[in-house]
Amino acid sequence: MRTRILLAAAAAVSIGAGGGAAAQTLNYMMNLDAPHYDPHRTSSGTTADVLFLLGDTLTTIDFDLKTIKPHLAKSWTVSDDGKLYTFQLRDDVSFCSGKKMTAEDVVYSFKRVTSPETKSPFYWRMGKVKDVRATGPYTVEYELEEPFNELPLQLSNFQGTIINKENVESLGKDFGVKGFDGTGPYCWEDWQPRSQMTMKRHDAYKWGPPIYENPGPVKFEKLVMKIVPEESARVAAMLSGQVDYSFSMPDQSLPTIAKAPTVKIYRPVANQRLFYLGFKITRENIADKRVRLALSQAIDREQIVKGIYFGNAEPASSFVHPNASGYSAEAPQTLGKYDPTASERLLDEAGWKMGDDGFRYKDGKKLELQLYGFAAGRSPKVTEAVQGFWRKIGVDLKLQMWDGTIVFSKLAQQDYDIWSIAFPYSSAADALRLYFHSGNIPTPNRMNWKDPETDRLLEAALAAKTEEEKNKALAEVQKIVQGNALWVPLAHEGLALVASSKLKNVKAHAFYTSLAYKTLDWSK
Repeated sequence: MRTRILLAAAAAVSIGAGGGAAAQTLNYMMNLDAPHYDPHRTSSGTTADVLFLLGDTLTTIDFDLKTIKPHLAKSWTVSDDGKLYTFQLRDDVSFCSGKKMTAEDVVYSFKRVTSPETKSPFYWRMGKVKDVRATGPYTVEYELEEPFNELPLQLSNFQGTIINKENVESLGKDFGVKGFDGTGPYCWEDWQPRSQMTMKRHDAYKWGPPIYENPGPVKFEKLVMKIVPEESARVAAMLSGQVDYSFSMPDQSLPTIAKAPTVKIYRPVANQRLFYLGFKITRENIADKRVRLALSQAIDREQIVKGIYFGNAEPASSFVHPNASGYSAEAPQTLGKYDPTASERLLDEAGWKMGDDGFRYKDGKKLELQLYGFAAGRSPKVTEAVQGFWRKIGVDLKLQMWDGTIVFSKLAQQDYDIWSIAFPYSSAADALRLYFHSGNIPTPNRMNWKDPETDRLLEAALAAKTEEEKNKALAEVQKIVQGNALWVPLAHEGLALVASSKLKNVKAHAFYTSLAYKTLDWSK
């Protein structure tokens, strides 16, 4: 009976690419879409999934998420003071339009992402740029105002994607909406928001990153990304062979999927992704640190990991994973301790007294909080569980879930107390600088955390000349931000790439949770 139900659901999804072209088409499936595909104006993880296929970066990161290797840049040197990087570019790279990529394209791309007019949420990942200039057709000098030891790492991420100036200017506001001219292994063909993205093979591509055996072109003529929000439909489509791969399978289905002969599950060798709740600390009801700590300690993370993630996660008591570069075990770990009795005591001390109706009140005002989150993925289930835990201590949590295409614009309005999100990162410095530096207010520092000492330590870490100096500064940052209970760390999430058994040479990457990355070695 279960098999019949799944097949019926699969038929309703209508994902399959039938006919003779199917063998040359790689079909994959996501649970949500991105607002757009402009690499310089978004922090959406789904954007990264697509842009790693459509575009390239100067550097790349190996499967271990630590080793940086050349990509569009053949090599680079760093001056003794750490302020000047000189990149030597490949001279055999072209955009999908056929235009040859030169140093001028790199300069344009980097100046665009760092321009205040672009309002890139990831401009900080480029360091404090003094100037970027072409000193030859294939030579770029990248000059910084101060040392930034993570530059080669950060330039491998999708905000460092090299774009075609002519394409950007001709499309205007439709860049990344109606077209995108990149140097990646696939080329933009068509995008129907919240439904489907179609890409075609970049036939000239032969400059794939050295982490793959095949430098290009890819084996498939087309790649089709289908958006399927409904969980059972995704599972049915995967098991019935209508799609070739997905990394948005529901956790509860993974044990069943693991037993299916038609698919295989691939796990990345390294993975750093945290699901957390963030507090907008300027809101009246959560301005008190005691309230924030009480809310964090009222959640049984073991139960969430077991009941919602089905074991595909680890309970989190820190903002970065213990295996991440720069993690400090010296930072307070009390946030992850399940202690509802302590939570109630803290709320009492903060003046929030339990009323006859089972909710807490202070000065006649109810302890009511508004949370914004994603309508798809794990967010609704996890936040509903949190809602239940907090109800037990007298807190009324209101949930508002938004579609992935508009959630970031809603978050930008800051009309909420708490938001939920899962985010990937490549190091402690990467994660902490992103969220806790005051320069990133209002987004992604949605807490509005403005602390000069945090800023000083973060800048010292990124300018450090030794790993010891860097980690010492990062340890102090973790002590501050975890001690102030700015987030509720909930789960270090697991990742699973589910692929058809017919696919060969599949290996999960996990850079920014984009498990497919370039797919260069994949074939049928």
